[in-house]
Amino acid sequence: MKILVAPDSFKDCLSARQVAVALSKGMKKISPETIFDIAPMADGGEGTVESVVDATQGKLVQIPVMDPLMRETSSFYGITGDGTTAVIEMAAASGIELLVTSERNPWVTSTFGTGQLIRHALDRGCKKILLGIGGSATNDGGAGMAVALGVKFTNHAGASIGPGGGALIDVAGVHMDGLDPRIANAEILVACDVSNPLTGPNGASFVYGPQKGADQEMVEKLDKNLNHFAGVIQQQLGKEISHLPGAGAAGGLGAGLMAFLGARLMKGFDMIAETVGLEEKIKRADLVITGEGKIDGQTRFGKTPFGVAQLAQKHGKPVVGVAGTVEAGADLLYREGFHLIMPIMEMPSDLAYAITHAEQLLERTGERIARMLNLEI
Repeated sequence: MKILVAPDSFKDCLSARQVAVALSKGMKKISPETIFDIAPMADGGEGTVESVVDATQGKLVQIPVMDPLMRETSSFYGITGDGTTAVIEMAAASGIELLVTSERNPWVTSTFGTGQLIRHALDRGCKKILLGIGGSATNDGGAGMAVALGVKFTNHAGASIGPGGGALIDVAGVHMDGLDPRIANAEILVACDVSNPLTGPNGASFVYGPQKGADQEMVEKLDKNLNHFAGVIQQQLGKEISHLPGAGAAGGLGAGLMAFLGARLMKGFDMIAETVGLEEKIKRADLVITGEGKIDGQTRFGKTPFGVAQLAQKHGKPVVGVAGTVEAGADLLYREGFHLIMPIMEMPSDLAYAITHAEQLLERTGERIARMLNLEI
């Protein structure tokens, strides 16, 4: 038997690879003859770089960049095993977790560091860039990212504008002549699972601004600024970005990536699955095991285990889902490609215990799955 183990990470606990290895180790104790194929997965959010690097035998690159407040910090991105594709998490340079609560201020935070990661990947010869844009601290419409790659934004006096969403109201000119010429020959794919437009009540500022430190007055001003910024882009570049689905992701970085770099937005899971060749791996497997920290009714809406199960169902492969906890609505997944869903917990305990002992619990869950597979009824 050949088993594909393709889980997401258990957040704040184990990486996707660690989860897959623990499950496989447990199963091998009972069924040593079984062949395992490990495919660490992600959905474009936290852990995406690690998963793709692991799945493609790639490598991590550590570099200094500017954080959301334009202070130097250490960051990273991944390069796939063939050396052609860079995998970037914008949160590693422009993420909200890089700031303490009192520092969060989308009026001044910038995506400049994300642009530095992209430029460095181009320096390494990457022709394709996969970019996850979750967890941002910014609301600058991707202006900082564009500046790092050579775009210039000027006010009516011809001077360059400052960083942050607060400065966008001053933009009078967009100068693309300095854009890194390598962008024209690069394919840039963006993992984006939200459909928010750039502006308006469902846009970047109103929906995500408060969690980044904006009060109601600032939210309204940021939305006005993004609307002005989009108007200048439409007038000077001929690109309408205000109402594009996903344009409001990451404080408008989605819009900036499309407007300035010609990027294409796609579902995060689909992007990662394509990169690691998941469908071909599923075709070769007799059984597929997937999972993440929690499986419930929300798993159906773009989560990694659901995406894995859908591909497996397409090819008639049985699927086992493993989770730290299995909660309300998980039973709906039995109509969506899952054949068995198992929690790893063995006795009543708190979250701290589950996190501390997750590796051992996953191993023992792997043993139980193998014993069930060996049943002769």
